[in-house]
Amino acid sequence: MGVVHKAFCATCVAGLAAMQFMAGAACAQAYPSKPVRVVIPAASGGGIDIVGRIAAEKLTGAFGIQFIAENRAGAGGRTGTATVAKSPNDGYTLLAGTAGTTILATAMYPDLPYVPLRDFAPISMLATTSYLLIINSAVPARTLKEFIALARSKPGALNYATTGVGSPAHLGNELFDILAGIQTTHIPFKGSVGGVTSVVQGDSQFMFANLLTALPLIRSGRVVTLGVTSLKRSTIMPDVPTIIEGGVKDFEMQQFFSMWAPAGTSKDIIARLNAEIVSRLPSPDTVSRFAADGSEVNVGTPEALYKVTADQTAKWSKLIREKGIKGED
Repeated sequence: MGVVHKAFCATCVAGLAAMQFMAGAACAQAYPSKPVRVVIPAASGGGIDIVGRIAAEKLTGAFGIQFIAENRAGAGGRTGTATVAKSPNDGYTLLAGTAGTTILATAMYPDLPYVPLRDFAPISMLATTSYLLIINSAVPARTLKEFIALARSKPGALNYATTGVGSPAHLGNELFDILAGIQTTHIPFKGSVGGVTSVVQGDSQFMFANLLTALPLIRSGRVVTLGVTSLKRSTIMPDVPTIIEGGVKDFEMQQFFSMWAPAGTSKDIIARLNAEIVSRLPSPDTVSRFAADGSEVNVGTPEALYKVTADQTAKWSKLIREKGIKGED
């Protein structure tokens, strides 16, 4: 009887497991059965707003169910991001994330109410944006090597503008100083307009500017560009060499836009979302719409997004700790 009883129990367990698997599969097949909220942790009009809304639009077309982009600005994106972290993991609340909210905030805010790689399940990268190293046209340099030589000859004399303490441009310049062996002076501004204006007027000699912001200034001759911060040349400005090509080994800085779900979301739902993003986002119309905002479509597997986030978090956290940089609201 003992053997029969054990066999019966084993059969029951196997049956329950099969039922749970089928229930999960049925749930994934039925997904989505109601509108899905895509939280954009920023005000309307910025890079992540544009990318997140286009991604939501593509998913709406893919599933025939509304994916609603919802702006949740506040605390540099941390408010909206925390909202998603605390949401049910049923696939009906997603996050359009940025490097600031999923990478940089980890080291700059000790009281961060979420841990990105613990509290979120990666779906896919959506897009990347590069920065351009621009200088005032009166600065006597026309190549990156000339500029670095100038900076080395005048330690601390060259000012660089940023969009604020702890911004990607600030952290990127700190890394640039280390890798190039130079010393420059930080002049933070609230937002990109003040920083770019400072460079144009010559109060600051250079900055790492958002590609879209820098383009019209470069074309008008008001500033000069010395390099792009991505590992490879930008498809938007293919004639501009990378900072690495200019002689600064291992330098790379980009803005990452990505899609996440609360941790514990069904792998089947993640797989379905990923498949639609990967197949639909690189369409010609999306590529041109992203390019108009200075971004490039960049999609991939959940595993690839997890790795990039982990690697970038380790890289920038080390710099933030070494420099003692504290986040500001």
